[in-house]
Amino acid sequence: MVAPSPRRAIEIEVDLELFLGEGTSFLFPQREARPYESSEPHLEIGALRVEAVEALLGGRTRLLVTTLRALQERAPIPDALAGLRLTLRVGEEAGFQTLIEDLTERGFERVPIVEEVGQFAVRGGLLDVFSFGTPEPLRVEFFGNEITSLRFFDILDQRTRGTTTEAHILPVDFQRDSEAATLVSRSLLELLPADALLLSVHQEAEWRPELDRTWTYVCRLHEELTAEGQSPDPPDTLFLPANEAEEKLVGLARIDLAATPGATSRAAHGTSPGSQNSLACTAPPAIERDMKRLSAALRATSATGGRSLVLCDNRGQCERLEEILVGAKKIPPGAHVVVGSLAAGFILESADPPLQVLTDHEIFRRSRRVRSKRRFRGAVALESLSQLSPGDYVVHMDHGVGVFRGLQHVKIGGEEFESMSIEYAGGEVLRVPVYRLDLVERWVGESEDADPPAVHRIGGKRWKTLKRKANEAIELMTFELLRLYAKREAAEGFAFSSDTVWQKEMESSFLYEDTPDQRAATEVVKRDMESTKPMDRLICGDVGYGKTEIAIRAAFKAVQDGKQVAVLAPTTVLVEQHRHTFSERLADYPVRVGALSRFRTPTDQKKILNGLADGAVDIVVGTHRLLSPDVEFPHLGLLIVDEEQRFGVRHKERLKQLRASVDVLTLTATPIPRTLHMSFMGLRDLSLIRTAPRDRMPVITHVIPWSDQILAEALLRELDRGGQAFFLHNLVSTIHGAAERIRALVPEARIEVAHGQMRPRQLDRVMRSFVDGEIDVLVCSSIIENGLDVPNANTLIVNRADRFGLS
Repeated sequence: MVAPSPRRAIEIEVDLELFLGEGTSFLFPQREARPYESSEPHLEIGALRVEAVEALLGGRTRLLVTTLRALQERAPIPDALAGLRLTLRVGEEAGFQTLIEDLTERGFERVPIVEEVGQFAVRGGLLDVFSFGTPEPLRVEFFGNEITSLRFFDILDQRTRGTTTEAHILPVDFQRDSEAATLVSRSLLELLPADALLLSVHQEAEWRPELDRTWTYVCRLHEELTAEGQSPDPPDTLFLPANEAEEKLVGLARIDLAATPGATSRAAHGTSPGSQNSLACTAPPAIERDMKRLSAALRATSATGGRSLVLCDNRGQCERLEEILVGAKKIPPGAHVVVGSLAAGFILESADPPLQVLTDHEIFRRSRRVRSKRRFRGAVALESLSQLSPGDYVVHMDHGVGVFRGLQHVKIGGEEFESMSIEYAGGEVLRVPVYRLDLVERWVGESEDADPPAVHRIGGKRWKTLKRKANEAIELMTFELLRLYAKREAAEGFAFSSDTVWQKEMESSFLYEDTPDQRAATEVVKRDMESTKPMDRLICGDVGYGKTEIAIRAAFKAVQDGKQVAVLAPTTVLVEQHRHTFSERLADYPVRVGALSRFRTPTDQKKILNGLADGAVDIVVGTHRLLSPDVEFPHLGLLIVDEEQRFGVRHKERLKQLRASVDVLTLTATPIPRTLHMSFMGLRDLSLIRTAPRDRMPVITHVIPWSDQILAEALLRELDRGGQAFFLHNLVSTIHGAAERIRALVPEARIEVAHGQMRPRQLDRVMRSFVDGEIDVLVCSSIIENGLDVPNANTLIVNRADRFGLS
């Protein structure tokens, strides 16, 4: 199947997985790296290409999803399956050192402990490897050069999950530096058999111009590199020439899939129009977040004997939607709410009985969240062994400080155990089974440059004395905390009502699946609000971890009880973003959201102030302007402070006055030490969001000197995949000169400037254009630093990063 874009290819492959089951179709993505770049920025791209070719050569699939550019790309692909797989079998003389060399050649990175795919580790006679071809990391045990066991293990606790007698390891990518004679540059198009069928999905333009454009682009890059004195590979080793690609495409049978008859002309591709067939398949009715419409659509299909399926992204969404519908007894016979994901719903009238499929993202009028089936290990919990490296200091609860020396395989009473090896004073070694990992913690000093601790002796008195003194200090601190909590419990505040149907409906419309930490934080915030004790909670989490969504849910809960909500943000740009986000999430409910900032005219501000005073405005988002004496809140029930550390002492004194009787929710990604100290001491409640959203890609950071070539390549790569970029230049006097320099480097990009000294309306126009995708590169000052959310912007270039602080 040939998709019109990389994103559409991913959506089609995910849809096929729902219809056909996992492992039936494979995605062959186009490379994200520009031609002549040595490696992909993300391992998954190369590994998915390898998996798809392996499945094709091995006969495990007859269905690939790709793009036209990916079909044209060439790579050093083996001509047989044996040249691609590395097969390991129990009892086989594989050669321990030979396997290490093979993994290195195949692109695997050698590390102390395997944390994610594409890595391997060696410890004694054990070799751990995490390949894209295996569901879990694989532990290979050797006796000499003979493989004695193959075991899959859990990457978090290192415990065995299962055994196998045979395993296949695939390379991280197709390697160009291999000397194997069987590796010849060939494209996927050249691998397809002569009887292959092309399914063209919504390809409304002829293919030859795109083939020519790609070939011209790679030839131009070849000429530029040659002019610079380099010796790049010929273009036809990287891409199939346009005329050859067209010749092979025309020689294959093809079916064009289009939304309407005649939308794709076969004649435009140089072939006869052929026959046209129409499926009795139509779009479902628009629900537009209206539960009455949803109920009516389900009843109408049930009345005619048809079936209805409502697809939700996850089990939690299903339960919330069922609760909304079942509460009013609105699920008719033949209708079911199930877990699943499709790009769009449909009505298949030709089915027997007729079938109606609805999706939750269309019901709640939001974008679809496409989930990758590949698991990422971008971050693991602190309790994980993957956080430790040999030589790290650790603390055992019973024996004190020691040095972690690695993992070992120990036999006790005929049973094998994987254990941590910890060295103590005098060379004594303690082996702790990995299932007792709860007894061990990593030692953390007062600062990064703190002196290493003294190693304790097993059974010595010094550790017992330290533990006794620590327990006494904890008891004293506990007494102080109990006294503080007793004072807070005595304070009376407003107790908000339990969740309503509207609350559950609004939360179920959230675009993403809640992470465990985000779900827990939401529950404790609502529990605090339903208590008579005034809430003062700090939510700490990295950018993009879902803090704003928690604030929106809390604000909506407060508004439903007739209370007003004030949202305090440090910059005008962030105020406008929050106003847009709150307004969009609550658009289908009788909630009025306003904003106070310099983006607003005096007339608009006066209207907002009057609305606040008479209770007409439910939620107001603003900068420190909200703290002015002329701002009156007759029914203030919740104060939300975003990035509190950005406000001065005078502003915080005003905040203390507001906090006397209202619930306060503070959001931050970089809390100052005093704020953290207050949370740790119990003066404020603390919720940590440490779990990254599912499939969150790791951030790749490079610190380099200024280079016109690297800047141009980074921006062109982003533009090539349809993304946007920030160029941060934090000196207003020279920012326009920096923008002109970027225009000279990337003339095809749409570039604009944004900084805090611009007129409010002009700055607002530029920021809106960037968010709407009308600007490719935004040359800006640090006005963007506070949580600006532009999902399509994946590249940030910081000029003179040495002039910025850590936060």
